Amino acid sequence: MTDPAPRTVTVTVPRGPALRAEGVTKRYPLPRTVVERVRRSNARSALTALDGIDLELRRGEILALVGESGSGKSTLAKILVGSVTATTGTLEHDGAGVPERRGKEASRRIQMVFQDPYSSLNPRISVGSMLRELLLLHDIVPRAEVRAECIRLLNLVGLDEDALDAYPSQFSGGQRQRIAIARAIAVRPDVLIADEPVSALDVSVQATILELFATLQRELGLSILFVAHNLAVVQHLSQRVAVMYLGRIVEVADTAELFRNPRHPYTRALIDSIPRMNAESVTERLALQGEPPSPFDVPSGCRFHPRCPYAVDACHATDPPLAPVPLVLGRRLGGTAPSSAHVAACIRSAELAAVDPMREPAIERDDAALTQPDVLLDPEDASASVELAAHHQEPLLHERGGTA
Repeated sequence: MTDPAPRTVTVTVPRGPALRAEGVTKRYPLPRTVVERVRRSNARSALTALDGIDLELRRGEILALVGESGSGKSTLAKILVGSVTATTGTLEHDGAGVPERRGKEASRRIQMVFQDPYSSLNPRISVGSMLRELLLLHDIVPRAEVRAECIRLLNLVGLDEDALDAYPSQFSGGQRQRIAIARAIAVRPDVLIADEPVSALDVSVQATILELFATLQRELGLSILFVAHNLAVVQHLSQRVAVMYLGRIVEVADTAELFRNPRHPYTRALIDSIPRMNAESVTERLALQGEPPSPFDVPSGCRFHPRCPYAVDACHATDPPLAPVPLVLGRRLGGTAPSSAHVAACIRSAELAAVDPMREPAIERDDAALTQPDVLLDPEDASASVELAAHHQEPLLHERGGTA
């Protein structure tokens, strides 16, 4: 009796970026006031949360999306994951358009880790039941292998088998976030969107969760959009950084290039606000003026000009798009050329390179921000990582057209 032929799986190699947003806007119409109703006015005001977002998440990278609270980061994350519908604009996943109403397969491939681990988990369902339900719903593994797969998922995020029978209330904040991450990767997604996953955690726990994201990205081949409001959080994690202000992307660059030579004044202000444990930890080199404008009344021209110390008359009238700026750093510390162009939405980017304090590097050349993004991690066997990634991303026969 001959052995059965081994199962073969046909895998379609995806083309293009993992996820792309083009011209995405989101407006929330406001209810009419009593005066407007009495006057029978048809005019309706709206809050513009996003205004023409163009963003590209490449395959296998961690892209950080940073900005102040209220800049629209979470709204964009919800649109990308499908829980909120964009007013206008298009989304693409692996080069194909994302429909407005997503099916089970489209929803499976883009998952999200929410900000608050206390409210994102159902307190009445045990961890094992939570994972088991997802695995069976999406036919990830045969029913007989569900428990083993649940244990594997928990081990991936640093938890033991004992957690299967426990409830969310029995865990700490960091452990709950690990469970939320395990729930997100249980269905073997291609893209993981993390919406400020460490902002609700203690500082001592944040580093372990950040290292977990880096490990998962490397071992499982995930493409991760990491949303944060603190640039210091993403220094060692992301390959690229996109800076968002008042519903717009104002600068995108490789992490090392952006930290050392920010070309938008808002980005420079965010970097200058990072606490440093040295004699120059308190700096007034670029102090912002006033408070962020209201999204109900977006300034004309460059929306940052009311707070910018370098604004000129042209900034009040011109709304600059993202445009390439010169690469000042040129090459990374290890000799690696930047993987993408440095773009910024500032009409004075070239001029400000010669204006004090913009001519000084925001981060010194020997700063840890210029090292590779995996500095927190110990090197592991490459073959083991490839094998684990293949197991995690193994397509399902009935969904991907495999043959036996």
